[in-house]
Amino acid sequence: MRTESLELRLRAFRLPSFLTHYAPLAEQAAEGGWGHVQYLDELAALEAAERGDRRIARLLKEARLPRDKTLATLDLGRFPAALRTSIGRLAQGEFLEGATNLCIFGNPGVGKTHVMAAIGHDLVRAGHAVLFTAVSELVEKLLEAKRDLRLSRELQRLDRFACLALDDIGYVQQDRCEMEVLFPLLAERYERRSVMITSNLVFSKWDQIFKDPMTTAAAIDRVVHHSVILELTVPSYRAEAAQRRVREKPTKVA
Repeated sequence: MRTESLELRLRAFRLPSFLTHYAPLAEQAAEGGWGHVQYLDELAALEAAERGDRRIARLLKEARLPRDKTLATLDLGRFPAALRTSIGRLAQGEFLEGATNLCIFGNPGVGKTHVMAAIGHDLVRAGHAVLFTAVSELVEKLLEAKRDLRLSRELQRLDRFACLALDDIGYVQQDRCEMEVLFPLLAERYERRSVMITSNLVFSKWDQIFKDPMTTAAAIDRVVHHSVILELTVPSYRAEAAQRRVREKPTKVA
């Protein structure tokens, strides 16, 4: 039996799962001979579980991770055993506790973005706030914030994410003004929050990104000081797919 006054209080207390389940669970309690404490315990367990599910759903929406790039869809068999072990360990999220960074290097098409996104999905499901973004898109937003004199506020907004997943830091050669907003982001998070970075440029070529030698050295120092580095030295997905198409192409009969 539903009670209007109770439902008003449950809405005021923001207990939506209590509101949904209290009546059917009361019937189950009566049939099972539960005491009051067991009934409340079961109801509270439902509230906690559904609240956790809602939080994960919100974090997944905010993370903007590619939906199809998870560990389940990642072909781990392409990677050496040591690399597979590292990916599995990183997906557990312990590196976030020490504000450790993750740098994933490799040629185009080897799966850098997929590996980073897959780790990000597991971090979110463990309850961590993650933001996945292309570096070019992030830099554009930071430049806009700087023009509007709200760069500090935007950096504070990004600070609420335990991990920033920055995709393709070396894909587009940025000019100096763009690097002047990306570097403060890396400096702001140094030893406080983690970043995951994918790049097709090894550190020795980061002068192509940050232009100024001192800024390049400072950026590398902040990224590398506490970091895990994964090098994906495997063939390109696209190259392998092209080779398969060639092999599977039917031979014309003269």
